[in-house]
Amino acid sequence: MSNSIPRLPLPPNEPVLSYAPGSPERAALKETLAEMVANPVEIPLWINGEEVRTGNVVEVTAPHDHSLVLAKVHTGGAKETQAAIEAALAARAEWAALPWQERAAVFRRCSELLAGPWRQRLNASTMLGQSKNAFQAEIDAACELIDFWRFNCYYAEQLYRDQPPRSPNSMWNRSELRALEGFVFCVSPFNFTSIAANLPTAPALMGNVCVWKPSLTQMRSAYELVQLFEAAGIPKGVINMVVDGGDPRPIGDTALAHPQLAALHFTGSTATFQHLNREIGGNIERYKSYPRIVGETGGKDFVVVHPSADVPAVITALTRGAFEYQGQKCSAASRAYVPESMWAEVKAGLERDLSSIRMGSPLDFRNFVNAVIDERAFSKIEGYIQQAKDSADAEVILGGECDRSTGWFIQPTVIQAKTPDFLTMREEIFGPVLTIYVYPDAEWEQTLKLVDQTSPYALTGAVFSTCRYAVEEASRALVNAAGNFYVNDKPTGAVVGQQPFGGARASGTNDKAGSWLNLIRWVSPRSIKETFAPPTDYRYPFLAAE
Repeated sequence: MSNSIPRLPLPPNEPVLSYAPGSPERAALKETLAEMVANPVEIPLWINGEEVRTGNVVEVTAPHDHSLVLAKVHTGGAKETQAAIEAALAARAEWAALPWQERAAVFRRCSELLAGPWRQRLNASTMLGQSKNAFQAEIDAACELIDFWRFNCYYAEQLYRDQPPRSPNSMWNRSELRALEGFVFCVSPFNFTSIAANLPTAPALMGNVCVWKPSLTQMRSAYELVQLFEAAGIPKGVINMVVDGGDPRPIGDTALAHPQLAALHFTGSTATFQHLNREIGGNIERYKSYPRIVGETGGKDFVVVHPSADVPAVITALTRGAFEYQGQKCSAASRAYVPESMWAEVKAGLERDLSSIRMGSPLDFRNFVNAVIDERAFSKIEGYIQQAKDSADAEVILGGECDRSTGWFIQPTVIQAKTPDFLTMREEIFGPVLTIYVYPDAEWEQTLKLVDQTSPYALTGAVFSTCRYAVEEASRALVNAAGNFYVNDKPTGAVVGQQPFGGARASGTNDKAGSWLNLIRWVSPRSIKETFAPPTDYRYPFLAAE
């Protein structure tokens, strides 16, 4: 039992290593990559701290090289999901009763292991399995995840420390943050290793137990994560991993139908999140408690440029915001609004940038752009590009080539839309495709309305302007259009502890990963009032005889 209230210092953000030629981290990463390429792994499910091999095996290959087998993954269904739920529920009482600082110590150990001996293992597995270059892997799998664990512990302390401000002399008022009653079902995407890890570990930090379903295409780094969890001392049953072989329904249906479902923690497509919401609604009478639903979904993220903007900054923001990690970030710049007066210069700058970008395997550190995640994504993105090529309302002005011969490679592509509601201005593509609408300079106010109304999403957005009046006008007009709003910066790259991340409308519940706002969703408060001298007579003083 703890007889202290320990304080955690405000952590710094984890420094981003450069991986410059000749640096020790570059040499270590290349060595780890070579080892993983040469040694594909067999990945089991992870239930109650034990490896589970079902025999239903799916082969996972590198997105940038069809011939490179990374892993053979055992997949599961309803039976394995039920076992994971039972393991989680069996572990719940002891884990939830553990003092918060003991749980925090586990995740602080996770952060230190990742910052040290596990850094290049997680980076290399992310590069190979998710086709990220070294820098994109470093800011994701290493730095953001380390920050999630460190800052989540810091925010947890603030939440537990917060108590009612008033306790009269005769009583003591206290607040207790209980873990949710049941288990948390965590469904994570392929594109960020840090998100995949944060989805189960944020609820677990607050005393919850989890059933985690990562994406099959992210399994190479997920395998490293479960080994890291074990090395850090996460007890058996607290986090259980199941994965499907292509049909998510047996896992999802089993988890969502269970009466002990306490919450859903989700990152992925808007359509999937809406489906899961409907399933929970249809099962609402089954549940012991109303499940918490936390989701971060799609985006159609914008950059709106004022005629006063600094053109070189706009060009760089569009290039990096749209094409880093092949546009497979939910925050990626996907549509831009550029004034006529600067369009020729912006177009020339994009042409210059894109002509210098190298595309290929992340094993070649000279490549800025790598492959999209799989055939399904490739075909979808290729279809959008073809529709633009075939339409009279749009023109592919840069890129547009797609090559599936050795990997899922799509050239960074810029489309100029002749109408502001062309489908690639409205629909999420999730690939290296940027659509630009050129507007008359005098129509700034009307353009802000277009930005707000064209897309159902509201995740990230940016305004570029050197005029403070224009910045303020855009901020007001787009107040509901983006949960993360950037001034003179690209709409990607939120940092834990600096810009809590999340959006509203069709982009999710805006519960802000990387802040106390997310952690508060994983607890159920209990108010405790203790009276030291309780009354012993029911009569009020005014009833006494005169």
